[in-house]
Amino acid sequence: MFVLYETPAGYAIFQLLDEKKLAEVDNLYLEFQTPEKANKLLKLKHFEKFNDTTEALSAATAAVEGKMSKPLKKTLKKLFNSEVQSSLLVADAKLGNAIKDKLAVPCVYNTGVQELMRCIRQQADSLLSGLPKREMTAMALGLAHSLSRYKLKFSPDKIDTMIVQAQCLLDDLDKELNNYMMRAREWYGWHFPELGKLITDNIAFVKTIKLVGTRENMAQTDLSDILPEEVEEKVKEAAEISMGTEISEEDIMNIQCLCDEILSIDEYRTHLYDYLKTRMMAMAPNLTVLVGETVGARLIAHAGSLINLAKHPSSTVQILGAEKALFRALKTKKDTPKYGLIFHAQLVGQASLKNKGKMSRSLAAKASLATRVDAFGEEASCELGATHKVKLEARLRLLEEGNLRKLSGTGKAKAKFEKYQSKSEVFTYQPEADNTLSVKKRKHSESSPAEVQDESILEAEDTNKDLEPAGGEKKKKKKKKNKNQDQEQSEAPPAKKKAKTKEQDSD
Repeated sequence: MFVLYETPAGYAIFQLLDEKKLAEVDNLYLEFQTPEKANKLLKLKHFEKFNDTTEALSAATAAVEGKMSKPLKKTLKKLFNSEVQSSLLVADAKLGNAIKDKLAVPCVYNTGVQELMRCIRQQADSLLSGLPKREMTAMALGLAHSLSRYKLKFSPDKIDTMIVQAQCLLDDLDKELNNYMMRAREWYGWHFPELGKLITDNIAFVKTIKLVGTRENMAQTDLSDILPEEVEEKVKEAAEISMGTEISEEDIMNIQCLCDEILSIDEYRTHLYDYLKTRMMAMAPNLTVLVGETVGARLIAHAGSLINLAKHPSSTVQILGAEKALFRALKTKKDTPKYGLIFHAQLVGQASLKNKGKMSRSLAAKASLATRVDAFGEEASCELGATHKVKLEARLRLLEEGNLRKLSGTGKAKAKFEKYQSKSEVFTYQPEADNTLSVKKRKHSESSPAEVQDESILEAEDTNKDLEPAGGEKKKKKKKKNKNQDQEQSEAPPAKKKAKTKEQDSD
């Protein structure tokens, strides 16, 4: 039975002389009290020394990841060619599984092996006689530093810390610039209050103060490099009739020192933004294309890292940054917020007020997919983000136009979107509709000659019905009379027909 012991200098393989001692875990430390007892239990079979620090670092990283390095593979192949039936005691279960899969060597890992490794570490100087203690300590320190730098450089959790720190510093610089600019405007406003209204740009305002000084020097100073011609003329005219107070040279010197500080911070902020932009394009290109550098960096900073942001669902990405509003809405049982940090993205800003919620939901879904591709994808490209951005812009146009299209024709022409407007209709009062009285029967003198003729025909029909004599001639006459009656009714106007029927009902 062999024991694999890993050292900063190389791999040491010991042979366990008495396997029964391994079963007595509680009393195993007694066998390692002195170097002589340790040498009786363990015998150094082979020591594979590392050539340089690079090889030691690769072996250490492979052991951390549970993989087998090349030097270890070569050593075990040479050792286990003759000793096929022997087993190997390892300190890491993952490394033992890797050895078993590739070399078919049975590996043992249990509590007894852990206690044995602790005892070997205690008597390592006597068991490894060829390596002095000072050299072993130096190699252990160098390997520890190299392994720490490797983890800091290549760990995906540590790379985006630069983005998080840069974005936090950028926000702090913006706050400081705003405070300094307010102080400079208020301070210089006592001397030249009209200048703050004439020059709205903060950087141009600071450069003007630094170049001119007091307002008495405004007329002789050339401001063409800072201000347009029209603004320059207005500033010089206002300086002649200004109502500000007089200040000393010491006061204007302190104000100019504040202006120097503002200009230096602004210059550093520009440099830091360029650094953040290039860093975001290298780390998360798809997310940067979708939401922009600033919003993407704020999302990563709020989540803690790019991998943490990739683990969030799209609904969480949508309201990331609005946690207070969310919990307040849940507590008061009101509507939850529709957007958080993603509100500052360009696509959400272009949408109208009623479509901002829909666009933030769509953008959050695509941003979640883009983040996962950036975090776990092997190739760094922005094709996915560009494709999704085109689709989101098309969706935004459809939402703004009302999503109306022609059903007939080519289908390409868009119909005009008319907003719904309530149209007020005015109804007039009709008193005739409220009349519930029956129509009075008109006198015979008031009726027209045609109505009189119709009445005579109806009376004749009634008498014929009562008589009904037998014979075909009278029936023919009756049919002729009915035909004449139908013709007269068709020729009569509709108003008179109504009057006639009402008279019949009254009779």
